[in-house]
Amino acid sequence: MDEFRFELALCSYLESETGAIVARQLGGAVAEPGARIVDVVVLQPGTAFEKRARLSPKAIPTRAIESDVGAGQAVPRRNVFEGTSRGRRIVETAVEAGYFQLERRDGKDWVRATARYPDDWYDRLTAIENKPDLGSPGDLDDQITHDVALGLFDEVVLATASYVTRAHLNRLPEPVGVWQFDPETGERTVVREPSRLPVDDPGIEPTDRHPLRTDVAVVAPGEKRRKRLTIAERAYGKGWRPSLEAYPACAHADATGDCRPYCGQFGHVVDPGTDCGTDCPSFTPGSRPTCDPTEVRADRSPWIADPPGAVRKQAGLDRFIPREGDPGDERLSKSN
Repeated sequence: MDEFRFELALCSYLESETGAIVARQLGGAVAEPGARIVDVVVLQPGTAFEKRARLSPKAIPTRAIESDVGAGQAVPRRNVFEGTSRGRRIVETAVEAGYFQLERRDGKDWVRATARYPDDWYDRLTAIENKPDLGSPGDLDDQITHDVALGLFDEVVLATASYVTRAHLNRLPEPVGVWQFDPETGERTVVREPSRLPVDDPGIEPTDRHPLRTDVAVVAPGEKRRKRLTIAERAYGKGWRPSLEAYPACAHADATGDCRPYCGQFGHVVDPGTDCGTDCPSFTPGSRPTCDPTEVRADRSPWIADPPGAVRKQAGLDRFIPREGDPGDERLSKSN
C-alpha cells in the first residue's frame, strides 16, 4: 500500500478512536521552517478546548494571539505590528478567522480581539511518521532523530504495516513509540509505547548534514512554545481530509463513509493530487462526490465547523456587550 492511502486510513482510525484533532502534513522545524514536514499530528484537547473551538474553525495566526490587541480595548490598526505589510496580512488573516474585528472611527481602522484567547486548550501533541514498508525506510533515521533531538512534540511515534523485529526497534531512539497498523482492517498493535519528550527544555535541531558532521541549532524553550502553538492552530484549522475542490470531477470518483477520496474504477482510495486527472486512462468527465469533508469532520471530531463566535457589539468607545454564548473569559459591563 502506498503511503497516502496508509496515512489517510490511520488518520481516520485515530479520529474515530481517540476523540482527538488529527491533521496531516504540518511543519515540524523551528530554526529552518519547512525543513521537516510531519506526516500526522494528533492534538489531545485540554481543559479550555471548548473555548478555543467556539472562537473559529480556522487557524488563528500565532502573532495575532501574542499581539497587544485585547478583547475589550480597540487599538489603531496602524499600531499593530508597526503597520508593516506582513503585519497587515496577519491582521487580515485574523479577521478572516474571526479572532480580530475591524472598526471604523473618525475615518481610521481600529482592531480588537473578539475574545480572550484561552490557555491550556490543547494538552498533548503527538508526531507520527508513517513508513508502511520498513523494507523501504527512506529518510526514517534522519526524520526520527530530528524529532527526538528537537523535542517539539510531546511524543513521537513510528507507524508501519510491516512486521516489527527486534532489529527495527534497536535502530530507533528509545523514546520513539512504534505502532503496527493494518489499514485494511483498522487494527492497531502498540509494539512500543512512546515516552514523553522534554518539550519545556531547549532542543537541538539538525540543520545541515555532511559526511563527517551535522550542523545543529539550539532552539530555546520560548521558540518551541511558539512553534507548538502554531502547530496546534494549524492542526485545528486544517484537519486531515483533502478539501472538496481536490476531489476529481470524474464519473468514477466517489468517497468512503469517512470522506476519503475513492476511485470506483480501481477499487481503492486514491490521492487526487497525483492519481487523478485527464492523464488517467480511465478518466471520464463527471461530478465530484457529494461527500462534504467539513460536515464529516464536524460529525466525527471535536472540531466545530460553525461556532457561535465571539463578536461583541460596540456599546461605547472601549466597552462592548458580550453576545450570548461568548467564549471569552472577560465580562464587560452592559451599557444602559
